[in-house]
Amino acid sequence: MDFMQFLDVILHVDKTLGFLIKEYGTLIYLVLFLIVFCETGLVVMPFLPGDTLLFIGGAFCASGEMNIWALMGLLIIAATTGNTLNYWIGSKIGDKVFTHDYRWLDQKSLQKTHAFYEHHGGKTVILSRFIPIVRTFAPFVAGVSKMTFSKFQFFNITGALIWVIGLVSAGYFFGNIPIIRDHLNTIVLVGVGAALIPVALGGCWKLFQKIRGRRA
Repeated sequence: MDFMQFLDVILHVDKTLGFLIKEYGTLIYLVLFLIVFCETGLVVMPFLPGDTLLFIGGAFCASGEMNIWALMGLLIIAATTGNTLNYWIGSKIGDKVFTHDYRWLDQKSLQKTHAFYEHHGGKTVILSRFIPIVRTFAPFVAGVSKMTFSKFQFFNITGALIWVIGLVSAGYFFGNIPIIRDHLNTIVLVGVGAALIPVALGGCWKLFQKIRGRRA
């Protein structure tokens, strides 16, 4: 298998994970670790699968082809260390990322994530775990914005635990139900949207209280 074929297999992991398990055996854990680490740790690789990989991995755990505890443990480490690397890269580059035209950086996605970060603050590091593209850029933006390392790691570890355990468990229990498997990304985004509603309402209420206070 050449590199382009291997990349195609990785990008369609929801359909090829069974093949990868047969091809690489226990090395599949390393393959999945590297995919999650690169997606979360390298800002140039937002195209790698994340949610789907975790969900389908859980489904294969349910069939006995993988160990759910080993998978969860390795992917939590991959997600945490990947975000940490991305944060470190962002902190080293700093604010000039917004003024320099880097070829390797998707400015549109960066600006979108920065706006999301400005609106939701540290919670972005957790919420972004469930949003493709934004997931890759959020730790980078946190580094650029000089979020303290201890605060970042709190949100980083919390988000990794919720993301990995939640999606692998969902795959374990529901991964073999076609309608859920085929509409996973939509279901995840609806869930994130529902989680943001209380945050948005709280922000509107505070704004209303501030305006009313000024009028008084």
